[in-house]
Amino acid sequence: MAEPSLVAAGEEPEERAIEAALRPKNLDDFVGQHRVRKQLSLVLKASRMRGRTADHVLFSGPPGLGKTTLAMIVAAEMNAPLRLSSGPAIQHAGDLAAILSSLSEGEVLFLDEIHRMSRPAEEMLYMAMEDFRVDIVVGKGAGATAIPLELPPFTLVGATTRAGLLPGPLRDRFGFTGHLEFYSVPELELVLRRSAGLLDLKVNSAGFTEIAGRSRGTPRIANRLLRRVRDWALVHGIEQIDARAASAALDMYEVDKKGLDRLDRSVLEALITKFGGGPVGLSTLAIAVGEETETVETVAEPFLVREGLLGRTPRGRIAMAPAWTHLGYAIPSGVFAQEQLELFEPDSDAAAAAGEWGPESQ
Repeated sequence: MAEPSLVAAGEEPEERAIEAALRPKNLDDFVGQHRVRKQLSLVLKASRMRGRTADHVLFSGPPGLGKTTLAMIVAAEMNAPLRLSSGPAIQHAGDLAAILSSLSEGEVLFLDEIHRMSRPAEEMLYMAMEDFRVDIVVGKGAGATAIPLELPPFTLVGATTRAGLLPGPLRDRFGFTGHLEFYSVPELELVLRRSAGLLDLKVNSAGFTEIAGRSRGTPRIANRLLRRVRDWALVHGIEQIDARAASAALDMYEVDKKGLDRLDRSVLEALITKFGGGPVGLSTLAIAVGEETETVETVAEPFLVREGLLGRTPRGRIAMAPAWTHLGYAIPSGVFAQEQLELFEPDSDAAAAAGEWGPESQ
């Protein structure tokens, strides 16, 4: 079975080949997520022993942790073909009906960002997942009739970065749900060692540690940084990548020791230098760094909050004490930590009276 392309159509053939090569093909090659791997392996093995299609599977977690790769592994482990689509691409029940009616028995259907499907398509999916049939409505108004369409048994693999947006009835129809966690530095080093072997790169242990430490706990970012370090080493004639070479390469690409990139530092710099550390509303902060509000909220904030550099309070965003230290600024006063704590627990009546709970603070 030919592996489907998962990259943009405009990417170079070499990059597509590299991307495909770096993806693990089975659970034994998949690094990290030990709990999810162990549970998923049991589900798939039991399905094979019974000679039945696997239960529907839902993967949730931040981007870049391996949800798509695991979907491909489910198909490979079940020796079944894989069909790929996404929630945003299914805006009408007819779109979903067309996909479902063309599935073959045992096929694995992967829906990325499944929480972004339209409501009519979601409701059609309920019956398809549970009873392997859909009702096709023909005609309109009083003359409309529903024609039942039987579907072959299939396995739905859903992926979402926002599991809380999935309606309960849909979430409950998945036989197995796996939540993917961020990777530790040692786990990322294992990911990088495997990728370096596939790319025929010579990297020592210190080099792996340097790259892994700047990868934000995300294998996708780790592999991307490894390819950029490879390019830097090639141009500079370096045969073996060590910590010094990796550091120099990543410094050139503006990825610092904590994994902060240009946008991350711009957000923290603006908070500290323009707003005295905050609190400041999200839209004001986005304007200050010249980015869209959604970009700051979805791209920069999750990592900054996780690293304890930025805080989200009812009054707005604030730069936490480690952010001042990391960027080389002196923390304003000895009571700074207590002032920050009070921002997280404002007096509700005073805040409401001051208008600090409005949209600007969200």
